[in-house]
Amino acid sequence: MQIDALSRRLIDRFQHGMPLCAEPYRAMAEALGCSEGEVLACLQCLEHNGGLSRIGPVFEHSRAGASTLVALAVPERRLEAVAEQINRLPEVNHNYLREHTYNLWFVLTGPDRAHIDALLRTIAAQTGLKPLDLPMRAAYRIDLGFPIGEAS
Repeated sequence: MQIDALSRRLIDRFQHGMPLCAEPYRAMAEALGCSEGEVLACLQCLEHNGGLSRIGPVFEHSRAGASTLVALAVPERRLEAVAEQINRLPEVNHNYLREHTYNLWFVLTGPDRAHIDALLRTIAAQTGLKPLDLPMRAAYRIDLGFPIGEAS
């Protein structure tokens, strides 16, 4: 995917935070020296071409509820069906296929640990598979962003 100059500037400037105001896209446009329409068109293009996965906050889950990393060992023939079942749960995010016996990995979030435990029981009952529950013990913060910079 080819990324144009405005997209590069937009990603570099805002991948670590958007303006917290009533009109964030307008504030982004002002910071970039373009129009709000150009910012929105740029974001739509990035999304359409697979260069943008989401726009939204990253929050400290322990302050807003509970979460856990979950893995399932899903037989290959059932993989698409089970992934679809899991994806229907609003508490699920970051669902990935991995090369391992435990091949489906996702994050569950909820208001408290009791809610997570109930979801794990529901998933086990619905899929017939035993979830591997891997709650976080400590967070080691890393910068997930990286500079896009100028095209080479």
